[in-house]
Amino acid sequence: MRRNLMWITIGVLGWASVALAERMSVQVQDGQVRATPSFLGAVVAKLPYGSAVEAQSEQNGWMQVQTASGQQGWMSVASLTKKKIVMTAGAGGASGASSDELALAGKGFNSDVEKEFKKQNPNMNFAAVDRMAKIKITPQEMQKFLAAGSVKPPTGGAK
Repeated sequence: MRRNLMWITIGVLGWASVALAERMSVQVQDGQVRATPSFLGAVVAKLPYGSAVEAQSEQNGWMQVQTASGQQGWMSVASLTKKKIVMTAGAGGASGASSDELALAGKGFNSDVEKEFKKQNPNMNFAAVDRMAKIKITPQEMQKFLAAGSVKPPTGGAK
């Protein structure tokens, strides 16, 4: 009787964990899975736009996720959507998100918004903005910078 109860309990717990997992899609160009729920956490995986993840739990704006390859970590909830993003070859991109949503997801302007902004702000130095957008900082450079400044998040930082 105890053995049966044990197997029933294991089955219910297993089913509950699967039921709690929710499929979500990466809605930013370069999704970063981090070791801890912090922008200071080490990047353990990178996912391209449209990648599917299983969302496990949410904590202070961070979602604990598992990738299709089984990698576990944390992603900012702002980089995820419940919508299924489908990439279609030859069809001009993804379906499941509007062009405005894609612009927002990429945290940038679409070309129409940018043209209008430039028209309304003719004296703004867009070359400087373009140069800043091209700057790429590696995780190693970021960790070195944070260590030099003794910056540590309350949850423990990069692991």
